[in-house]
Amino acid sequence: MISWIKNIRWRRVFLSILWLGCLSGLIFLMSFISIKSNSLVCNDLRVLIPGEQSFVIREDIDQLLMKKHGEIVGRTLTSLPIHEIEQDLQAIPFIEQAMVNVDMNGMMTVNIKQRIAALRVINAQGEDFYIDENAVKFPLSKHYAPNVLVANGHIEERFGANTDSVQTALLMELFETAEFIQSDSLWNDQIEQLYVNANREIEMVPRIGGQQIILGNADSLQTKFNKLLLFYKHIAPTVGWDVYKTVNLSFANQLVCTKKENLLNNSIN
Repeated sequence: MISWIKNIRWRRVFLSILWLGCLSGLIFLMSFISIKSNSLVCNDLRVLIPGEQSFVIREDIDQLLMKKHGEIVGRTLTSLPIHEIEQDLQAIPFIEQAMVNVDMNGMMTVNIKQRIAALRVINAQGEDFYIDENAVKFPLSKHYAPNVLVANGHIEERFGANTDSVQTALLMELFETAEFIQSDSLWNDQIEQLYVNANREIEMVPRIGGQQIILGNADSLQTKFNKLLLFYKHIAPTVGWDVYKTVNLSFANQLVCTKKENLLNNSIN
């Protein structure tokens, strides 16, 4: 008998008992939490909308929740359709992502990630919309108008829904150009508008200087802007800021500048 007792692996027995005790405690705790959560009531609603751009305000969120789901505060947490609420919020065109969670204190928190506008577009039909940093089109907001580049001119792509991805190569090139400009503080301060001419070339409107700057397309943007910097640093200060009418960056390995007509006539005479 004593020999049998000595052969028992007491360490394994102890660990098994400890494991069973922990499992029983966990099951009891989960049961307690489940019972408590079934009776918990939502006593407050918190809405977090971070970011500098303010396309969405708290009132928009409250109105949608009331319209779709009725009064939130005062309902049991288990009766709140969290997934449906997230889907309804993400149907708002200005919202990229919505996350909803509740805690054991009865607080429901709505975290909103707004779209960030990279470009405002006015197409040839007069439709006015934004493109966000993920190349998704979305409408204007009645609450807020961000200070971003505007593109207009011969832009044929339409805006046909609350949100829609960019469809044409031209609009994607405008988007890529806007992203490049905004990534550089110098060009972000200097370029205020993009324009598509009748030849489907992208032109840039500067804040300082009256030159027509022809970019062409969005290929080799770094090289093209390096040429523009060369014009601003070395050519314009030397010959004069009012001498050239156009600065064409679209040619490979070339910077082509065209003088104004009156200066051409004077030089001929």
